[in-house]
Amino acid sequence: MLDRCPGLYCGRIALGNDTWSDCGACPRGFRVNESSACIPCSESPSLYDWYYLGFMAILPLIMHWFFIDMAAKATSFTKEQIILHTSALLEVSISAVISLLIAEPMLSFTLHSCGVVRLSDWYTLFHNPSPNYEDTLYCTQEAVYPLQTIVLIFYLFCLLFMMIIRPPLNKRYMAKGKSAVYCALYFFPVLTVLHAVAGGLIYYAFPYLSIVISMVSNACHFSLKLKQTMDVLLKTSITELKNLVIIAGHWLLLAYGIISLRQHLGLLALVPFPSIFYILTVHFTDPEEFREREERSN
Repeated sequence: MLDRCPGLYCGRIALGNDTWSDCGACPRGFRVNESSACIPCSESPSLYDWYYLGFMAILPLIMHWFFIDMAAKATSFTKEQIILHTSALLEVSISAVISLLIAEPMLSFTLHSCGVVRLSDWYTLFHNPSPNYEDTLYCTQEAVYPLQTIVLIFYLFCLLFMMIIRPPLNKRYMAKGKSAVYCALYFFPVLTVLHAVAGGLIYYAFPYLSIVISMVSNACHFSLKLKQTMDVLLKTSITELKNLVIIAGHWLLLAYGIISLRQHLGLLALVPFPSIFYILTVHFTDPEEFREREERSN
């Protein structure tokens, strides 16, 4: 029978011959059990864990596409844009595949996971005990293995493949596309710090973040149209390929958030509602309408 270790995350490592180490941090890929023994993580990630990893993979892809679109400044898809968009998709996809293959078990599309029990599992740094209020016992570890490190490794590969693949494509097809690369050199460090600092909060909130991001970006997309009338917005949403693809992307992100909640799946029927609502109510929110009314009244 092992003596219990202080704190939530301190445990003992089996040394062999029925001997155990002193209390301390469990190695990577291990987690402390109720008996304070460090045991290997052999569970499979839950469906929610996979949704979380999917969300963290979608974020850089969305940002790549957004900045490529901003750099192109074109109202419709061009051959050059499509090439760079495809490149971004390949960069992210290859990075995701390699990140999975090098994680335990290696060369497999499955993962060994410790699971997530509570929010504090993401922040073991703040739960190092001080027995008898004397020296601190440092037991900082990746209790949510591999959800923290695999995302950081994924971002590193994304950055690496972008620097290998994108510059030659920019040089050949769209010189302006280099600004999207510069933007990525900023947003990847931001995403990395955000994941390191707020990964636990994002883990519990990402379905709602998906829904909010989808609805806000949907409204921003429509508001950038010069002609804010119901007829024009409806027509361009159906007849212009670029608009159709962007709106479909918003719908997919909204659907992803609803599915990730794993309840009330009937709400998927309302995925087109934000777009339809904006188009139907644009007459009441367009500033031009108010200016024209003021001019008529004066």
